[in-house]
Amino acid sequence: MKLKDLINEEKPREKLINNGPGYLSDSELLSIILRVGDKDNSVNEISNNLLKKYGSIGKLSMCSYNSLIKEKGIKKSKASSLLAAFEISRRINKTDEKIKLSNAVDIYNYFKYDFLYEKQENFYCILFDTKMNYISKKKMFVGTVDSVNVHPREIFKYAISESASFFVVMHNHPSGDVTPSSIDIDITNRLYEASKIIGIKMVDHIIISSNSFYSFYEESKNMNI
Repeated sequence: MKLKDLINEEKPREKLINNGPGYLSDSELLSIILRVGDKDNSVNEISNNLLKKYGSIGKLSMCSYNSLIKEKGIKKSKASSLLAAFEISRRINKTDEKIKLSNAVDIYNYFKYDFLYEKQENFYCILFDTKMNYISKKKMFVGTVDSVNVHPREIFKYAISESASFFVVMHNHPSGDVTPSSIDIDITNRLYEASKIIGIKMVDHIIISSNSFYSFYEESKNMNI
């Protein structure tokens, strides 16, 4: 393996140590679990190839040992490490209480650190089940310092794939001013109207900064939850 590849393999670990695991991508987390690459591919390339083939960590986690060892760069040790990590995650999900986020304050406090130090607008979709228990979140779009293009189709595609019943969208204003723009108002109305048709109800759109937030639901009270 080339020296350049060895140096690159250290980057996810350094990023975790310096910033915490929440700042790592799915590929980077996989790279830490897999530890090293082989003579043909760096560990980052192996991780990227796995995600590209299976589409997500969730789908990868459903693979058997025999399926994993057939993948390029995955031998007994790496397959065992992946299966152990996936099983730990499943056991945590089975034993931990469901996370219930019942209002805008709860949602803001739970997710605000995902936006810490961001210099661009980041647009997330947060999914909930029929009892408003948190299911998952996903960064959907990244924009500039003062705007982001949002495509409703992608949001509903994600919500449907996770069998969600409700969703909240959330994005940051790096300027610190959480006052909604005309674009923010427009996308909120579009998503809300579409959610009524599709049957996955939009609960809120929350705009956040480092120390405050704006909730469309709390401010307008026009969303019939």
